[in-house]
Order: sequence, then C-alpha cells, then structure tokens
Amino acid sequence: MDAREAFEIGGQGHVFAFWDELDDRKKSSLLGQAEEIDLAELETLVSNLVKGDNIESEVDYRAFRPAPYEPMPDDLNKDQKWVHAKEIGEEALRGGRVAAFTVAGGQGTRLGYDGPKGTFPITPIANKTLFQVFAEKIRASRDRFDSQLPWYIMTSHANHEATESFFRKHKFFDLGEETVKFFRQGRMPAVDFDGRILMESKGKIAMSPDGHGGALRALDRGGALAEMVSKGIDLLSYFQVDNPHVQVADPYFLGFHIQSGSEMSSKMLPKAYEKEKLGHFCLNGDRLEVVEYSDIPDELTSKRDESGNLLFIAGSVAIHVVSVPFIQKIVEEDSPISLPFHKVVKKIACVDGSGASKELDAPNGVKFEMFVFDALPFAKNPVIVETTRLGDFSPVKNAIGVDSADSCRKDQQKLFASWLAHEGVRLELGEDGIPLNRIEISPLFGYDKGSFCDSWKARKLSVDFSKDVYIA
Repeated sequence: MDAREAFEIGGQGHVFAFWDELDDRKKSSLLGQAEEIDLAELETLVSNLVKGDNIESEVDYRAFRPAPYEPMPDDLNKDQKWVHAKEIGEEALRGGRVAAFTVAGGQGTRLGYDGPKGTFPITPIANKTLFQVFAEKIRASRDRFDSQLPWYIMTSHANHEATESFFRKHKFFDLGEETVKFFRQGRMPAVDFDGRILMESKGKIAMSPDGHGGALRALDRGGALAEMVSKGIDLLSYFQVDNPHVQVADPYFLGFHIQSGSEMSSKMLPKAYEKEKLGHFCLNGDRLEVVEYSDIPDELTSKRDESGNLLFIAGSVAIHVVSVPFIQKIVEEDSPISLPFHKVVKKIACVDGSGASKELDAPNGVKFEMFVFDALPFAKNPVIVETTRLGDFSPVKNAIGVDSADSCRKDQQKLFASWLAHEGVRLELGEDGIPLNRIEISPLFGYDKGSFCDSWKARKLSVDFSKDVYIA
C-alpha cells in the first residue's frame, strides 16, 4: 500500500488533494513528509487529546509532595559524600562511559538572530558561539580525564544543514569530526480541531518538532543509540543549547547517578521566588514527576516550612544524566514505557481546501509534543542533585531582559570573578557585582571552579585587571 492510499484509508486523503498540481520535486518532498507520519499513532492522539471528552484529564495536584534532593554543601571538597561522588564520576569519564548530548533544534528567532541558536555569539569578549563554548568544555574535559567524550547533537529539519555547515566551517572546533554526531529531531503533523492534518501549502504538510522528549526516540532512529552501545557508552549527559553555563559532564552529578543505581537523574535549582517559571520536582505517591509552573496551583507554590522557606523549591533546569539501557527500554518495540504526548493549541499557518492561505485571528489547531522529563516516573532510583545559577544555569532565551544575551554575559563575568576571588584576586566591581572591566576565561583554561583553580596555580599568571582581560 503506498502512502496516498494509506492516507485515504486513514481519513487524511486531503493531504494529497493538490497532487496533480505539484512538480516532481514537490511530490517527492510531500511523500517524504507523509512517510514520517505514523497514522495509527496520530489517530490515537487525535482521539485522546483533540476530540471528545478525553482531553488531557485534570490532575489533582493537592496530594503532590515536594521531591527530596541532594543538597549542595558550602564546601564541596570538605563533604565526603560529594567527594566520593566526584571520584565515581571521574572514574566513569576516564573509562569512556560518558557521552555529551545537546538538544539544539532551535532557531535564534526570539533573540532577533537569523540562524541556529547554537551559532549565536554569547561570550563577553571573544564573542564565542554557544556551540564553541560547549566544544571547548568538551575538549577540556577530554584532556583532564584522558577520555573521548563524544558529542551527540540533535538538530531539527529547519537547522540541520546550517548546523553541520557551521561545524565544518569551524573544523569541528578541533574535536575531531568523527567524534561529533548530528541527527534530526522527529516531527509531528499539526491538526485542526477535527483531527484533520493541516497543510502549510499545497505540497507541504504543517509539521513541527515533537518536543525535547522526542530526543530519546530520535537517538534511536538516528543511529546514535546503537553507536553508543557499540562503544561501551552507558551514560548520557543531557543539556539544552541555550545554556552556556552548563557543565557538559559534571563528575559530581555523574557520581550521584551511578552510586544510586539511577536510570535517570536531574539537577535542581532552588527557585528564587514562588512563581519563577521553572518546572517543579514533585512526588506523586512514590513517582517522581516534573509539574510545569503553569500547571501547579498557587496554593502549593506558596507553601512554606516553619522557617519560612518554600517547600516546593526544587526547580527543573533541563539538565539530566540518562542511562543508555534505560533509553533502550523506552524506545524498544512494544515497550511498556511510553512517553505521553501533550497537546499545544496554536495559530498554525495553513491553506484551505482551495489552496489559499487562511487568515488567522485565533488558534486554529493542535501541535503534539513530548517532554523528556516525562521519563522520570518510569526511571528506577531517580536522583535530584542541587546546583547553582552561576555554576550551571544562565539561559539565553530572550532578546532583552531576563534570560537574555545581556544577562547571560553579565552572569559569565560574575562567575569568572568568583573564581578569581577564590584565588585571592581582588577586582573592582560595580554595584551589581559585575567587574567594571570585562573578564572572559576560556573553558580550555578552566571550565569549572576546580579546573580553573588548578590552571591558575600551575600557570602563575601576571594579569592586569585594570583593563578588559581574556584568559586562555
């Protein structure tokens, strides 16, 4: 049965309504899109999430409890539990068990930037791109632990070619082309409120990425999972492309994951205030779940303990360690583990039955997305480990204001200043704690506090901080 016949039988025959008007190239492209779609899966999603009363059932969050987490001590080097976790994580890195995994399908549209978000310049002096920052952190980790630490990058159909071209242009930042692997994120068709697939044009289905939760099955479909298994890699360090502060392979985090026998672990950031826009780590019975900030009721986010501290304080920052065998269980055929799709109601550009563009003054359809944190309830012994904002989280999402390129560059300088202060360097700071003269430290010199301090002591640099300083 060919695709056209299958879509006709499946009640989606209108996808090919303009077939005879298309040239050979557009016909081939449309068939390629159609072959991406699992019609049986789509029919189930339409039935469960779009039609009738079975639309993402309401959840009573009042029975949810704050999830426990491993708190970060004031001095990591004096806490034996953390020291031991670090030793275990470093052993895993030296043993070649770890790969870095970046979700990088986004474009820089919200930043006012035309291109893949990973190619956006973000450092305060050298103007290194997000991808270069991660690449240098990976290079530094390889050198420190004498390991390969391969890098898997999930792109989207919109930016795949541009991303690969960017890496080729920059000679893969000296990582070695064979150690950096790209694969595309999966896509799902958008549908109207009757479940009919929307057409972006006469020869193009309205397709959209299937969410960061689609990363796990994309690893499998793109061949990355099989490659990891063949190389003896059993730990995946997952992070998103818009966060240059992230530790690409944190030994402490890896160690806590390994010693607890966890299948999936997450970092948490203490919320700065009740309504901060972070997902909440919660216990639903004995299941660990992340509840979106838009879903959790105010009565829970405002709850405090006897000391006045927020009870639901553990915020999700999309940093995980996932065991490769766990991913294999999720993606295997007939797996009992199935990440749910969520519906997102949107204005979706499309054409009508005559092929003319529709005027949209209200949402007209539904997109389907999966969230990677929905794997947590299925994981054995999940662990949550505390982190800090400067040490791990300063995302670049907006053109101005909070979580912007400007705020991120300021946070980088605060971080670098804190490392220097630890080594006795006194800098002139503004009222906001930012050095009056710009500072940038290359990850190749120091990618975290420990590696920086080691390099600083070994190199014994004489630096004039009365002007902008780049330390490489």
